[in-house]
Amino acid sequence: LKNLLSNALKFTEHGSVCLKVEKASSGWSKNHAVLGRAKSVISFSVTDTGIGIPHDKQRIIFEAFQQADGTTSRKYGGTGLGLSISRELTRLLGGEIRLHSATGAGSTFTLYLPQAYVTVASLAKAELQSNMPLSDGPLRQSSILLEDQEGDIILPTLSTAPAALVHDIEIDDDRNLIHARDAVLLIVEDDATFARILVDMAHDRGIKALVALRGSAALALAREFAPGAITLDIGLPDMAGWTILDRLKHDAATRHIPVHIITGDENRRRGLALGAMTYLEKSMTKENLNAAFDTIRQSLELRQRKLLVVANAEQVRVDWHAALGGSDVETLVVASGGEALAVVKHQYVDVIVVSAGLTDIPAVQLVEEIHAQTSPQAPPIVFYSSSPVSPGVESAIRTLGRVGVVRLAESTERLLEEAVLLLHRADIDLSELQRETLARARRQDDSLKGKKVLVVDDDVRNIFALTSVLEQHDLQVVHAENGRDGIERLLKTPGIDGVLMDIMMPEMDGYETMRAIRKIPEFRTLPIFAVTAKAMKGDRAKCIEAGASDYITKPVDLDQLFSVLRVWLARGVESNKGAAMTNAG
Repeated sequence: LKNLLSNALKFTEHGSVCLKVEKASSGWSKNHAVLGRAKSVISFSVTDTGIGIPHDKQRIIFEAFQQADGTTSRKYGGTGLGLSISRELTRLLGGEIRLHSATGAGSTFTLYLPQAYVTVASLAKAELQSNMPLSDGPLRQSSILLEDQEGDIILPTLSTAPAALVHDIEIDDDRNLIHARDAVLLIVEDDATFARILVDMAHDRGIKALVALRGSAALALAREFAPGAITLDIGLPDMAGWTILDRLKHDAATRHIPVHIITGDENRRRGLALGAMTYLEKSMTKENLNAAFDTIRQSLELRQRKLLVVANAEQVRVDWHAALGGSDVETLVVASGGEALAVVKHQYVDVIVVSAGLTDIPAVQLVEEIHAQTSPQAPPIVFYSSSPVSPGVESAIRTLGRVGVVRLAESTERLLEEAVLLLHRADIDLSELQRETLARARRQDDSLKGKKVLVVDDDVRNIFALTSVLEQHDLQVVHAENGRDGIERLLKTPGIDGVLMDIMMPEMDGYETMRAIRKIPEFRTLPIFAVTAKAMKGDRAKCIEAGASDYITKPVDLDQLFSVLRVWLARGVESNKGAAMTNAG
């Protein structure tokens, strides 16, 4: 009813809109079994004196993403999903929607519902006998059910769709052959030829392989099969690999899984900063790929991880051993940089924690020497300082991060979080105190705190919903209700860090708005995120081509939304804003 009423109001500039509710004795299709056997039927009629609907458009408006005026820059806003959703909800309730309309003479939409709900079993049986026709003929069934009444935006809490809906099986893999304790590798790669090469290399090493050609399938497979390791391409058709990596590392069920990036994208620092274990470019030789698979094979091994703790103060060493250790971790403790170099020289360690207060060798110099001694497979290093480091030290850490994984921790909670992530420890292997400490630290995630985001959308309900969610995470939000206002707001509001851009807006659509923004020199590298219900094949590429940095589909998945924002805006992650002019993948 909200959808029918809002449509009537939107398309009626003069005259009236009338809602009439009454018992009905006729008016629905004669072959509608559910309504035909109902003891009482209620009709809800919405009549307007608006623009009306041409006869040849009366069928398609009930189909997903269809409108009488289907252009992205049409006069009236909306996605073209509302009537499709309304019709499906009506079907689930055992009812029917009928339409009578003429161009220029207004429209009447009538919703018929049985007063008593009919069971699902009865509905399924009735579905075989009825295809819910319009007043002048049958209408094809739709299956779009994941929207609100207006079909524009909702904010679901589920992090992924059911695996059965998203798995893409275009390459033979081992998903039906996997048993407990098998070594399993998830290959996320949209190039089918290269994916087959990786599957063969896995099989040569006794590893069973899963293949996902799309990001949505990758997330579902990771949760369903809990593979021992993942190889990840960045350039995927439905979402950027950066977003997948961020989501994997923010999900308790998957954050411990080692991720090895194999891609043509040249942004090693970003991959390592987001939590990848290794970063390899596709242009590598066969020998390098074999060496990479040896590293992947090693990451799949179920073994005790080695943590090296380097600190002058004895109490610090004792505290760190207690705070970071566990039955799945062998903790090696040394009191100087020289001792640390001796350990690294003679044995493999998985992660090194270095105190900023070393006296024999400055901590930054120690990290440099460890890199020189262990290259090209330098272990991840966490640099700990209980007080803010100087700009020079911070710059040095960022520089070292281009070579290997080097993180800065300024609290014990942050130190534990980094150590757990880099050691690939599952939550089940942590002590109760460690789990509580991590839960507290993750609730206080301030990586996006203070960032300013512009929301451009022609539907004030979407603006309100997004603003509420973003402000709960301490982001600042400004908004505009159309493309031209969005550009003006950008020009007048200093310090905007990113833009959430609706695509289907009246007059000036999102594509045109993004192209216009990119022509303004100061905004050529500004992160812009297309937010759209246009989720068909090729729509993401079209958004990227128009100037989007990344792409978010409606209904908006909050996990994906915040992953995209963290990847491009968060502190501590090199956003590579220069990539905003190209495909984020």
